[in-house]
Amino acid sequence: MSRVALIAVLLLGAAGVVVAQGIPYGGADASAGRALSQKDCVGCHARKFDGDATRIYTRPERKVRNPEQLLSQVQLCNSELNLQYFPEDEANVAAYLDREHYRFSK
Repeated sequence: MSRVALIAVLLLGAAGVVVAQGIPYGGADASAGRALSQKDCVGCHARKFDGDATRIYTRPERKVRNPEQLLSQVQLCNSELNLQYFPEDEANVAAYLDREHYRFSK
């Protein structure tokens, strides 16, 4: 098998994992996302919610209601704050937030 064909098969296999799980960040590394969240997100969220960073995720009027909105919100924060995350970093953060707060992918 040629190198190009092997890469294509691997990429399609990885895409299949995401589709099979039904979430846009399926298969992402939540542990890596935790590190990024602790470094870049917690301080900003705490300032917005009187020191309680988790309130942004648990408030009744939260904006995020599904996995697609979660990834979109992470992408927006990445862009607005110029964090320069790669798409896989965004997926990792979304996977972490889902695991810890949203639980869309039970």
